[in-house]
Amino acid sequence: MPVSTSPPSSSPTRSNLVADALRRDSVGTRSLLSFVFSAAAPLTVVAGVMTIGYAATGVQAFPLVFLLVGAALLLFVPGYLAMARRLPNAGAFYAYIAAGMGRVPAVGVAWISLASYFFVQMAAYGAIGSAVSPLLDAWWGWSPPWWAVAWACWAVVGVLGVRRIEISGRVLALLGAAEVAVVLIFDAANLLPASHPGRPVELAANFHPAGLASAGVGAALVMAVLAFSGVEQAAVFVEEARARTVARATYLAVVAIAVIYAFSAWTMTIPLGPAATITAAGRLGPDLVFGNAAGQLGTGWATAGQVLFATSLLAAMVAFHNTGARYAFALGRERVLPAWLGKTSRRSGSPKYGSLTQTVIAFFVIAAYAVAGLDPLTSLFYLAGAAGGFGILVLLAATSVAVVIYFARAEPAGRPSVWMRLIAPGLAAVALTVMVALALRNFASVLGVPETSPLRWLIPASLAGLAASGCAWALILRTTRPAVFRAIGRGVHSNTPFTPATDRF
Repeated sequence: MPVSTSPPSSSPTRSNLVADALRRDSVGTRSLLSFVFSAAAPLTVVAGVMTIGYAATGVQAFPLVFLLVGAALLLFVPGYLAMARRLPNAGAFYAYIAAGMGRVPAVGVAWISLASYFFVQMAAYGAIGSAVSPLLDAWWGWSPPWWAVAWACWAVVGVLGVRRIEISGRVLALLGAAEVAVVLIFDAANLLPASHPGRPVELAANFHPAGLASAGVGAALVMAVLAFSGVEQAAVFVEEARARTVARATYLAVVAIAVIYAFSAWTMTIPLGPAATITAAGRLGPDLVFGNAAGQLGTGWATAGQVLFATSLLAAMVAFHNTGARYAFALGRERVLPAWLGKTSRRSGSPKYGSLTQTVIAFFVIAAYAVAGLDPLTSLFYLAGAAGGFGILVLLAATSVAVVIYFARAEPAGRPSVWMRLIAPGLAAVALTVMVALALRNFASVLGVPETSPLRWLIPASLAGLAASGCAWALILRTTRPAVFRAIGRGVHSNTPFTPATDRF
């Protein structure tokens, strides 16, 4: 399979782009951070996930939970980045699992990756109508159906998905900066004395370890993990990123997002107090955040927050769409999926067909929900978001195990430090596996359904079924197309000879 042999260039022309190579050196730290922050969707998490989390779990120590999850992800990052340096591949999780655990489970992981990123993208489509329609009704007395808003956003995402990655990066940088700024302004307003007259600011209930003894802490941990979905995306752009950009962006994103989430979860409780906030969150949902902002800053700021809540969802769609397109590209390039998915646009260098495939599928998913008359929040946003977030959590845990295995059998020369190859990923594997178990145990709370609901097992079982079907497809490839099977996970190196020293897949 041909690959680019041209030296890196900051502004490649049409002549040095090839049909199955991504555009090199086209993503800098700022653009990469924009994708990661947009995927994490801070304002969506603060207004949506946090209020739901407080109401559903009753855990007052939610800020501490965010810090614990951030610490677990910081343990995950060193080994993850070591793999990204060794195995630069737009398929990220897929390539690392292939290197550490083998080709067969790698294809199972690839199926989960494709599904998970698409599910999270579709969850945002489900929520966007509910976020935009009330604003349009208040401004112009026009309340369009949710699917009309979703299709308008679908068109924007589809266009950006086939343009140069820098264009999406600029759009996301603008939206992300505004989103984070509003979150921090809302947090600062909650700290003003006027927000809690005559009552001291509480810290103990939110940050004392005793708060982790609550019965709902398992569900709280799961929701916090789901809120971090997207921080792992920097490695997906490793073939397009400039030197040292992936590591810089990943560490900055994990630390910044953990601090912002913990700070926001704490300041949210200041106006009413921790216990009363839990009650109010169940009654008001996202309006709790915007109501606090209106009371302290005025209705103009509350409206600005609602607008940015909608654009936060749009930014998340763009980020997850781009990630999913690159996974499809990586699998098409290696012929695990149809080869045409592994082609890029000669004009933009984007994974054109991976992007267009997602766009087509998304159109029919929105249409199916609209025709069936299903509620976009309960039947799409909650279900697809939980499924996608849980899938990403499983991928994080499996990748941590793969890192340890890969470096344990790698040649001693060039190994990273024992911290990067063993201690950090080993601890991350334990922590993330515990979180997977907690997610399974508390999935009903995450979904907001009764314990007897079949959905609590149907979603994890469906992801397991996807993984099994991917493994079965890998076994078929091993028998019918052995050359394709041997190239699984090798990315741009799939045309190089296999030797005992290099073929550790």
